[in-house]
Amino acid sequence: MTRIKRGYIARKRRTKFRSFTSSFCGAHSKLTRTISQQRIKALVSANRDRARKKRDFRSLWISRLNAIIGQNKKIYYIYSNFMYNMYKRQLLLNRKIVAQIAILKGNFLFMIADDLKNKNSPETQLREGGRIEAICMIK
Repeated sequence: MTRIKRGYIARKRRTKFRSFTSSFCGAHSKLTRTISQQRIKALVSANRDRARKKRDFRSLWISRLNAIIGQNKKIYYIYSNFMYNMYKRQLLLNRKIVAQIAILKGNFLFMIADDLKNKNSPETQLREGGRIEAICMIK
């Protein structure tokens, strides 16, 4: 009976795994079993950390907003009141955009906060069915 050599498919699969773990240190990039284990571990970590990254950025934006809002003593806002009033007045800006506004144009954020604090502003009157002449005075 003739000797049958193994095909190239398993070798191709192992080579593909090795290319995934080529930057890993030591046996994690050399030995087939540890390569497969480290590959699974890396993919699990990547999947878990995608959700964690979203969480971390959201908390970063919130802390930036809270710090900048707390700097101005004229506006008696804390972050939760600020976001609640934005939601109530239907200013649909997400936390990322508001944090960028706070960093780049801090005065504009304080103008938004003053507008939210002032219930009789022309924009809110228009939303509540007020007159349009008040809007024309702003522009």
